[in-house]
Amino acid sequence: MEHEVILYIKTPPDRGVLELIVEGLEDPVEDLVRKDSKFKKLALDPAHYIGKAEAVIEILLKHKQLLQRPVLLKDGKAIIGRPKDRIYGFLA
Repeated sequence: MEHEVILYIKTPPDRGVLELIVEGLEDPVEDLVRKDSKFKKLALDPAHYIGKAEAVIEILLKHKQLLQRPVLLKDGKAIIGRPKDRIYGFLA
């Protein structure tokens, strides 16, 4: 299958790309934000992102490392590829 891999640290998504992902996302928008040690270190509140696309986009523009990955885009739809077995059904 033809595909493009984008390394988010070298080429972080801009607002337009994040809006495209959010618009087509089949998962809850807040799932795009990793709730890891960096999230905790920044003292962020997970509730602030629930159902709030603009808040998710803003935090990902400021802290690209918080982007949950992998994110797959196909035909205007998007998913977070976790767990990995979701990927096969999405690409089929």
